[in-house]
Amino acid sequence: MKHQHTIILVPHARAKFRKLRFTTLQAAFVIGALVAVTVGGVVATVSYVSASIDRRHLEAIEKENVDLQRVNAGFETSIRDLEDQLGTYQERIRELAIVAGLSDLPQGAETGIGGLAPAETAGGEDLFASLANLHERVAGIGTHVDRLQSTFAERSLRIASTPAIVPVRGLISSGFGYRRDPFTKKRALHNGIDIIARKGTPVLATGDAIVTKSGRLGNLGNAVFLSHGYGVTTRYGHLSKLNVSPGQTVRRGDVIGFVGSTGRSSGYHLHYEVRLDGRPTNPRAYLLDHNG
Repeated sequence: MKHQHTIILVPHARAKFRKLRFTTLQAAFVIGALVAVTVGGVVATVSYVSASIDRRHLEAIEKENVDLQRVNAGFETSIRDLEDQLGTYQERIRELAIVAGLSDLPQGAETGIGGLAPAETAGGEDLFASLANLHERVAGIGTHVDRLQSTFAERSLRIASTPAIVPVRGLISSGFGYRRDPFTKKRALHNGIDIIARKGTPVLATGDAIVTKSGRLGNLGNAVFLSHGYGVTTRYGHLSKLNVSPGQTVRRGDVIGFVGSTGRSSGYHLHYEVRLDGRPTNPRAYLLDHNG
């Protein structure tokens, strides 16, 4: 026997009662149908929301991928440009090294070769390899530039220190070498050159140097001795007045004294000597701006 259930509906005071009769099986069927509809609706809603989220996420990933590809392409182009510039710099460094006399630059000083794969095939490993190569080449360029800078600084110092100008403008009256001594009338070695000039004419240092002596120095009378380094020294004799002191640093063109006729001298002139490792050498070889 089936169980019967009755539900009485009371609409309002004057309406008739309504009765709904149903069995337990019918109630279970209705309840099951409601549960099924509810669950189906929930599943459909979740599926729709999930699909929407997945679609937006996929679109975001695709956009990000496009952006990354664009950045990657620009990155590859920039690396190529840097490699071209590095190649140019390396070639210039090689040329400067030849000028500086540096023939022993290590491998890598020459223009680099290689580079990135084509843009459509280049991958992360290619980019990392290119970056590593750039880093190595930049480090090499830095080392070579340091060596060149050191070499040029040394050359510049040596050039600045080398006697290269006439100490005083005038007429060379006596050259370097053996001559007839004006006092003894005998043949004697003249260790420098004599330049005739008016009394008081400024005498210039012919290169950067340190004053080693300044004072009354035997037959040279009032004289100044300069040390230019690299074994080169110069002497300036028969000065009327001194303008520097021992230990003082002078630059090429600085006034170190004035023309006179002190010491063993027969008239106003400058006695000028250049010595290399202590041995007198012909100063004419160092008078780069003299036409006489």
